[in-house]
Amino acid sequence: MDPLTLGALIGVATVVVLFSGISVAVGLLVVSTGFLLVFDGPGSLELLPEVFFANLDDFALLSLPMFIIMGASIASTRAGADLYEALERWLTRVPGGLVVSNLGACALFAAMSGSSPATCAAIGKMGIPEMRKRGYPATVAAGSIAAGGTLGILIPPSVTMIVYGISTETSIGRLFLAGVVPGLLLVALFMAWSIYSTWRQGAGEVLSATRYTWRERAEMLPRVLPFLAIIVGVLYALYGGVATPSETAAVGALLCVLVAMVIYRLYDPRALWVVLRDSTRESVMILFIIAAAGVFAFMMSNLFVTQSIAEWIKELEVNRWVLMAVINVFLLVAGFFLPPVAVILMTAPILLPIVTAAGFDPYWFAVILTINMEIGLISPPVGLNLYVINGIAPDIPLKTILLGSLPYVLCMIAAIVILSIFPWLATGLPTLVMGPAL
Repeated sequence: MDPLTLGALIGVATVVVLFSGISVAVGLLVVSTGFLLVFDGPGSLELLPEVFFANLDDFALLSLPMFIIMGASIASTRAGADLYEALERWLTRVPGGLVVSNLGACALFAAMSGSSPATCAAIGKMGIPEMRKRGYPATVAAGSIAAGGTLGILIPPSVTMIVYGISTETSIGRLFLAGVVPGLLLVALFMAWSIYSTWRQGAGEVLSATRYTWRERAEMLPRVLPFLAIIVGVLYALYGGVATPSETAAVGALLCVLVAMVIYRLYDPRALWVVLRDSTRESVMILFIIAAAGVFAFMMSNLFVTQSIAEWIKELEVNRWVLMAVINVFLLVAGFFLPPVAVILMTAPILLPIVTAAGFDPYWFAVILTINMEIGLISPPVGLNLYVINGIAPDIPLKTILLGSLPYVLCMIAAIVILSIFPWLATGLPTLVMGPAL
């Protein structure tokens, strides 16, 4: 069978298997094993165990569970509520300040926890009722929190950036830096739209009757600043040449657990066990997907599908921006149905050679890919953040949450356009800090 036809058949089979409800990792293994058995014979199956475990034989993978523990320890405390309250006290008298403080809290908590659902739950439980009480429309209240939660996979330290770096053999440090300015750009676009939407609808004019003194504003800082200091310290250790990403993640995880124990009195062994249990479960899930995606990539390469697709695209001789537009549409559709980690592991190794051959920077492309994955988190049919918001605010219909999130999808598309016009927004900081990429 022609490799391109075979590739189309593999794509259809993969979608069907994953839509059956089977886990992503198991689904990839089933598809890989089936196609190798049929089209390459039983002999090729002998290599699968070696390929599976070889994909886990990477020292950089140690950073994954450490960053996950770091986020889980923060998510298990009142850090989200305190972060929200601190920003609310500082911005409560500013017109539109409440929605700005909510988005700021989402950005900071998402960066600390790395978990989009945890951010939505932690900030949304307090932010959504308060915004609605102040007269903000339900669309803005729900949509801003849903969109704000997605920022964790872009703003460093980001687990998805680590996965991209491992799957494409690019520098994790550069990837983290590449996400900083685009992450701030998205925060600014989200805030601008929220303030405009609030002003246009004449909402959010009911200011808090409480006037906080400077002392009351400052008293919240000791609960928030230690976590922020840890994030700054992690980034300094990473870019200052003090430690490797894995060592930095380990120290950051330990410090976050200690801060949670000291500030939030997380002494109960049962609470600590929950943090470690949930972190282990999520880490194993991601590592399982990484190993299975490696087997899937081996199958695609062994059947000459990957090489044929790359050669076919190269022979099209289309404008490189048309090519990038097609890739963006593909990533958007994939993000609608699959989690970000799975999409990155399945597509990045195939797309990166095509993208770099067209003259695009691999770190810039990592940011574009990640923003596409963010769109998937607030878009049906999967749209995990939509369901999290519906769970914490069941009186807001899912349709309303979806309508509220659509303008933020447009903000993300606008960010992709801006980054396409000014790619240095993603590549400038890594080059400034670490020098030109080799």
